[in-house]
Amino acid sequence: MPLHYARSLLGPARSPRANRHLGVALAFVAGAINAGGFLAVHQYTSHLTGAISAAADNLALGAWELALNGLGAALSFLLGAACTALAVNYGRRRGLASEFALPLLVEAVLLLAFGVLGARLAGIDALFVPGTVMLLCFMMGLQNALITKISQAEIRTTHMTGIVTDIGIELGRMLYWNRDTAQPKVAANRARLRLLVSLLLGFFIGAVAGALGFKHAGYLATLPLAGLLCALAIVPAVDDLRRVSSS
Repeated sequence: MPLHYARSLLGPARSPRANRHLGVALAFVAGAINAGGFLAVHQYTSHLTGAISAAADNLALGAWELALNGLGAALSFLLGAACTALAVNYGRRRGLASEFALPLLVEAVLLLAFGVLGARLAGIDALFVPGTVMLLCFMMGLQNALITKISQAEIRTTHMTGIVTDIGIELGRMLYWNRDTAQPKVAANRARLRLLVSLLLGFFIGAVAGALGFKHAGYLATLPLAGLLCALAIVPAVDDLRRVSSS
């Protein structure tokens, strides 16, 4: 990956192109973690609709432990998003080139630890399953908050419901027959449609890759994902280290 391109992806100076490329890369990672995590613990972790609904159902049925597990997943996602806000604002106040890279480096370290230790801890079901769910939800909160802040809430990468809805809206606009020329023309935003489709494809391809990787390599399948996150984030972090060492 060329250095100037890596800097553009997570540097403080933003462009629509950099946001788009970063969004697709993170959608791929989210899809892979979501699918691989499901094979590991039989629960999707990139979105909270099911977890919160299950927590409500279990609470109503008196299954307190399962309800607490669902609420723990939601709290972990929330804490991940909060940590991203803390890291980004910390870096921004100090003029760091890595203000947007810090959350991805944290996610990479957590993925690396999960890949190395997951197989050893998998036998402890009582702790491993809820702990893994909370860890993966925390990571998804980290990265979804990051791309939300970077793109001014234009891009989401961990859940596809809104993206599929927006694709449907743009397709409806594209197919609309503008018979009445006296009225404003209804037209699709084709650039936005291409972005939405690319995010959906990135998530889907990542999910296929994550499922195949976990099927054949187990927990070690997370290591390439950690490497990808490091490759995205390492250049701005090194730039900051060089600036500190030279001052």
